[in-house]
Amino acid sequence: MFGHDGLVTQTQETTAATTSRARMTGKQRREQLLEVGRKLFADKGFEATTVEEIAAKAGVSKPVVYEHFGGKEGLYAVVVDREIRSLLDGITGALTSNGHARRLLEQAALALLDYVENSTDGFRILVRDSPAGQATGSYASLLSDVASQVEYILAAEFKRQKLDPKTAPIYAQMLVGMVALTGQWWMDSRKFKKADVAAHLVNLAWNGLGGMEPKPILRTAKK
Repeated sequence: MFGHDGLVTQTQETTAATTSRARMTGKQRREQLLEVGRKLFADKGFEATTVEEIAAKAGVSKPVVYEHFGGKEGLYAVVVDREIRSLLDGITGALTSNGHARRLLEQAALALLDYVENSTDGFRILVRDSPAGQATGSYASLLSDVASQVEYILAAEFKRQKLDPKTAPIYAQMLVGMVALTGQWWMDSRKFKKADVAAHLVNLAWNGLGGMEPKPILRTAKK
């Protein structure tokens, strides 16, 4: 680099970058590290991501990461907690609004797909943390919370249709599992528009619920 024809020298560039980093407040630095960590966790997973990588991407030294989060585990915990709250708030808002049960189901399906579309990195982290079929982990805990809310809505709908409300927990688990797995599939396969995916989800769920037998039995006899 040249210093006499209007271009800055390498030393000046380094000084400017250092000054710029120094001007970042503690809150800004924390947010920067969270964003960097979030991207790395989504791309590589928790185990494959190192503190060295996080620090290098953020342009800071390793002690800065430890100062803010106590290490990789602390940063990861905050990232996951934020994603859980964001997704849960969206789905809870859809399920607790006023409206017919079918409308609530449509809104909940769209809320999950909205999150997948707008926070793909976050959803990838949650799914990697605990896939929909796994019984433990942050994502599994979130699905359990959502299922409890769906259970309450289904119980009321079952009473209206003169079906046994005690079976609502079974159907709540099935519905939430169906939507969650479809969301995982759509995360990587965007062949269908979001609204179409939601419509087909509701088509299967609602028409299946609409044609339920009061006392279903297995048609295949046991040998």
